Amino acid sequence: MSTTVTATFKSDDQVKNVKDDLVSTGIPNEKIFVDEPAKKIRVIMPKETQPAIVDIFERHGLTEVAR
Repeated sequence: MSTTVTATFKSDDQVKNVKDDLVSTGIPNEKIFVDEPAKKIRVIMPKETQPAIVDIFERHGLTEVAR
């Protein structure tokens, strides 16, 4: 079963770094959606990997998360 998590960040650099971190941990590019003007990243993932994704978001200083 898949779930979606969306996080908002303060800067473009945070968004870029989060995406790079997600890809380096094995999340496929086609599961990562970046809204650059809004500084948001949405990830579609298996439910069991959600805590690891949220941890990555938190390490990069998210301002908001929607699960």
